[in-house]
Amino acid sequence: MNTNVLNRGKILWADDEIDLLRSHVLFLEGKGFQVTTVTNGDDAIALCGQQRFDIVLLDENMPGKDGLETLSVLKAEHPALPIIMITKNEEESLMEEAIGSRISDYLTKPVNPSQILLAIMKILENRQIKQDAISEKYMRAFAELTSRIESNPSPQEWINIHHQLSAWELELDDYPDLGFDEMLLQQQHEANDLFTRFVKTNYETWVQGSSDQRPPLSPDVFNHAVKPLLKEQKKVLLLVIDCMRWDQWLTLEPLLYNDFQIQRDGFFSLIPTTTEYSRNAIFSGLFPDDMQRFHPEWWGGRDEHSLNRHEEDFLLENIRRSGLSLRPEAKYKKILSNRDGVQFAKQFGSWGNHQLVALVVNHVDLLAHRRTDSPLLREILPNEASYREIVRAWFNNSWIKDVLATAARQGFHVVVTSDHGSVRVQQPTQILADREASTNLRFKQGRNLKPNPKDAWYLDNPARLRIPTSNQSDTLAIAQKMYYFLYPNNFRKFQNKFADTYQHGGLSMWEMILPLATLEPK
Repeated sequence: MNTNVLNRGKILWADDEIDLLRSHVLFLEGKGFQVTTVTNGDDAIALCGQQRFDIVLLDENMPGKDGLETLSVLKAEHPALPIIMITKNEEESLMEEAIGSRISDYLTKPVNPSQILLAIMKILENRQIKQDAISEKYMRAFAELTSRIESNPSPQEWINIHHQLSAWELELDDYPDLGFDEMLLQQQHEANDLFTRFVKTNYETWVQGSSDQRPPLSPDVFNHAVKPLLKEQKKVLLLVIDCMRWDQWLTLEPLLYNDFQIQRDGFFSLIPTTTEYSRNAIFSGLFPDDMQRFHPEWWGGRDEHSLNRHEEDFLLENIRRSGLSLRPEAKYKKILSNRDGVQFAKQFGSWGNHQLVALVVNHVDLLAHRRTDSPLLREILPNEASYREIVRAWFNNSWIKDVLATAARQGFHVVVTSDHGSVRVQQPTQILADREASTNLRFKQGRNLKPNPKDAWYLDNPARLRIPTSNQSDTLAIAQKMYYFLYPNNFRKFQNKFADTYQHGGLSMWEMILPLATLEPK
């Protein structure tokens, strides 16, 4: 005998004519449910206070407390208890009142046993049915993705693979009991290893060739996504969310469905995957060596603010070089705090006559940096799922939702992207360097670099990747996988500080493959 069939759930059925429904009760008991019956609302309320029931079937028309009154008391005392209302009354106002009181479902008399069974299963076993379907679907997708990963994917196929892996992360977040998390993580790491080899084989050719002979890179974003809209006389809001990964964007997309039609594309960040190189490249349309060569007065600095203090200048020069004439001139704004964002949201409504508005938002990047130094944030954000949740919560409750709603009303097409992603580093790798080497944990540039060749991509000439240098003897080391660079002195101290933190600058799918979404107002 299958004991699972005999324990499918406990049902309380309240109906003043329950004796006439005996065949229905026997049918449910035959399907493995335990059914307790009462004939009035007071008994239903009393029993729910004494026992745990999985679901309540509640007749709307009973003497004494009617169904709606009983429903109100039950929901006040047991808010999570699923309740199915059964009624002879089809008046819309009654249904609205019941639904407003948070019923799980309702049925209209006369009802047959199969109807009741389906309604109960939809509530009690919906999750199990979904879990079974997700399990079967994921196992098929796992095999298909493995085949695609191992078949020498093209650049666009790598973008699609990263999208599928990220989408499965979100799907499996809702079903942690399935135990597929480790399986997916292992597949991601195997994909990332092959992606790393793919980039090391092709990246130099990409950056040294013409734009029509490579996949879209950071300097191509403006021409690829923004310029065509401007040439069609569309108004454009270019939104760059610093350090936003593909999986995080997938959590934000559904929040915008009411206002926009969304078309998602992707591109590859420049290496090193840092703001200095990749975001300047988005606004300038140039590779870093050309930025330094054409505009030495705008290139360089020693902190992140100074490294990107000329983004607006780069953007305006890029617009002129593209042959566009925008009147009034493009607007640019960088938001570093919530107060700045709230103020911008108030101003944005008056910018509706501008054909191009560029907005940089640093909140996701700041969250990653502050997590490094905050034990509390590490507890709140222990993994990628929690990171996605907090990014979604910020976005959904922030001033930026107001800005995007205003943009939709004013007819702006919104281009949303990121300058680079991030990766949760796990393993330190030792590197030797001189005192002038760059400080980033995922890449080092300087003289006499000596990384572990298994953990890093080492180049004796950064110019091969179009990276400017201040010294002819500079070399470049890019961290791979989940590694981060540490010097031999105080190795243990900094290992404890930086292990399991979110970093960027290195070579991985999470840092390099970025969303490029175009939002068309409805």
